[in-house]
Amino acid sequence: MNSKKVAGEKAVEFIKDGMTIGLGTGTTTYYTIVKLAEKVKDGLKVKAISTSNKTTELAEKLGIEIVPFNEVDYVDLTIDGADEVDNLLNGIKGGGGALLYEKLVAMSSKKVIWVVDNSKKVHCLGRFPLPVEVVPFAYNQIFNKLEELKLNPEIRKRDSNYYLTDGQHYIIDLFLNKIEDPYKLEKTLKSIPGVVETGLFLQIANTVIVGNGDQVQIIEKS
Repeated sequence: MNSKKVAGEKAVEFIKDGMTIGLGTGTTTYYTIVKLAEKVKDGLKVKAISTSNKTTELAEKLGIEIVPFNEVDYVDLTIDGADEVDNLLNGIKGGGGALLYEKLVAMSSKKVIWVVDNSKKVHCLGRFPLPVEVVPFAYNQIFNKLEELKLNPEIRKRDSNYYLTDGQHYIIDLFLNKIEDPYKLEKTLKSIPGVVETGLFLQIANTVIVGNGDQVQIIEKS
């Protein structure tokens, strides 16, 4: 059994009738959305907030009602993926380019569940490149600053063009290998004018569902 599928589908068990659900972006959340659509067809009533154009397209195609984020005061539960998760349930997200909207929705949520396969669990964050979303107007100046800080920046490209997020920003990925102090790094990055958001998701996830073969492990924040 696909580890991602097992984790993604398990998360749907946490969804209750009448909830407003945040739907993340990525390969594992795909299975959550497909499973949720089955429940909706069977009569489950939910409203959903989407974190990307890609998620909106999939959810609406499958019959899940998407409502504008600005029309809700809070989100009951957000289900999302992660690129890395450490033992404290801190993570790196944004490999799929949706980090800004994912963080905005997560921060408005009463509960956040991440669905991952076993390969995403790490002892120390940083092996996965850390995405930093920046305004195009000053991307070169921000890039130079990140180089000065010896953070090994690389601007993300799609084909031969700069990758453009749904919010119309660029992404600079930082190749760090190991992040000794994610809180300090987050503060440093956020102090640079023109940095919109970072892929460090600290103290955000309440629960992580880990798929490993046909088994799932549920890790709750201690």
